[in-house]
Amino acid sequence: MSKVVVFGTGSFAEVVQFYLEHDSEHEVVAFTVHGAHLSQAELRGLPVVPFERLRETYPPETHEMYVAVGYKGVNRVRAAICAEARDAGYRLLTYVSSRCTHWGDTRIGDNCFIFENNTLQPFVTIGDNVVMWSGNHIGHHSTVGSHCFITSHVVISGHCTIGDYSFLGVNATLRDGITIGQANVIGGGAIIMKSTRDGEVYAPVRTEADARSSDQIRM
Repeated sequence: MSKVVVFGTGSFAEVVQFYLEHDSEHEVVAFTVHGAHLSQAELRGLPVVPFERLRETYPPETHEMYVAVGYKGVNRVRAAICAEARDAGYRLLTYVSSRCTHWGDTRIGDNCFIFENNTLQPFVTIGDNVVMWSGNHIGHHSTVGSHCFITSHVVISGHCTIGDYSFLGVNATLRDGITIGQANVIGGGAIIMKSTRDGEVYAPVRTEADARSSDQIRM
């Protein structure tokens, strides 16, 4: 069992602590944030320590870290904190749910968090600092670059490449054999049929409310 400090105090950090407590051999012993953002002394019964003083009580020689920060700045904020943690000497933890389906050959970087019901087919590669929320399909021979955030029920078909810093929204679908450029934002429900360029945004048309009210419809 290793002792872990979670960077962050938002809902993602709370979820990370819950999963590690219930589905890993790791023990979360504290949370941390930069001192300028410290607004509470305790979270879920554990101390919240300013990052600048973390080494005094939770040194990297005996503690790992997970950076539980969302996709702000197209994942660049989380990436910067990971770099800062590495520079401070901390090893960044990767968690793969016991309810994730994979074949043991998947190459996965550090500071990754892969939730339940993800299906990782053979010959998949996942970079550093990738979040994969519940229920995604990652097709065979696909590569997910570093610093990506994949929400839920995303389908990435075989032989795809996802560029670094990209965000894929709920129920997005990617056809096989395409490349998603770096720092793409693929909105929920988008269907991507061809390769994209760096920095592109895909926002599918949203469903509009019907002019009728529900009591006008015969069920």
